[in-house]
Amino acid sequence: MEQTIVSLQLPVQEALEIRKNRIAPPAGQDRGKRICIVTGVHGDELEGQYVIWELTRRLNAHPECLHGTVDLYPAVNPLGINSITRGVPLFDLDMNRIFPGTDQGHMAEYAAMKVMEDIQGADAALDIHASNIFLRELPQVRVNEASAGELVPLAKLLNVDFVWIHAASTVLESTLAHSLNAAGTRCLVVEMGVGMRITQNYGNQLIDGIFALMKHLGLWDGPTVPTRTPIVSRDEVAFINASEAGIFLPAVQHNGMVQAGQTLGVIADPLTGGTREMVTAPAAGLLFTLREYPVVYPGSLLARILKGGLSE
Repeated sequence: MEQTIVSLQLPVQEALEIRKNRIAPPAGQDRGKRICIVTGVHGDELEGQYVIWELTRRLNAHPECLHGTVDLYPAVNPLGINSITRGVPLFDLDMNRIFPGTDQGHMAEYAAMKVMEDIQGADAALDIHASNIFLRELPQVRVNEASAGELVPLAKLLNVDFVWIHAASTVLESTLAHSLNAAGTRCLVVEMGVGMRITQNYGNQLIDGIFALMKHLGLWDGPTVPTRTPIVSRDEVAFINASEAGIFLPAVQHNGMVQAGQTLGVIADPLTGGTREMVTAPAAGLLFTLREYPVVYPGSLLARILKGGLSE
């Protein structure tokens, strides 16, 4: 059942609408617990669009297996998606920096407040993000250190490659996930893939994990597949940044183990045919982030390595 969460008038007889699709047992039956799947907070991150489409298709194929409510929010920032921009185009702001929102602010803050109100009280929520156009990320859950004790057991069910427990920082306090967790609604942030693209195998991997989480919560008694045990990291991550400008040409595959000193790629100079920099791994571990967009400048992030790459 489609529901409109926010409807606000825009210029030229247009409207901003944020909508959700609620899938639940028929009226009169026990609708049990509730899970919310949210994506589209950033308009240039499209990996979650596939997840929600395929999840909806699978849920509708087996309604008899559903024993709870699934709320699906495919486009929390519809203006950003329509204009292929990360933020809210009319306001030039990042929507994931204005939660929990307010009814005393501008239109985007009001929309954020209404989204918060609608999700609050769920038994669990997932906020699905992609990387930007520059980097490709393995499927991962990012958890704030302050919420790790409660969230990591749920994150381990989601069939991701690893769970990254990161320290709290001021900017995170205005995100949807931080605001929901602070309000008592458990919310996990999923990051995977690359901006402006859809990686279907990553999406299918996460969907299998979502069904495992739903079974754990008692919302689903249908078939599930065995899920992988993720690596759990507490900021044991090595960052590799460019020292020179040029074209980055990787020499390794994303999602692989690398050794300390191993060549990760080169920064090439197309003008001279020379090599500006040989990029090597500072530590052994799992290569979970790799540069997707080849043009780089000094300081550009090229890769991230999870040191050791061992399960917790």
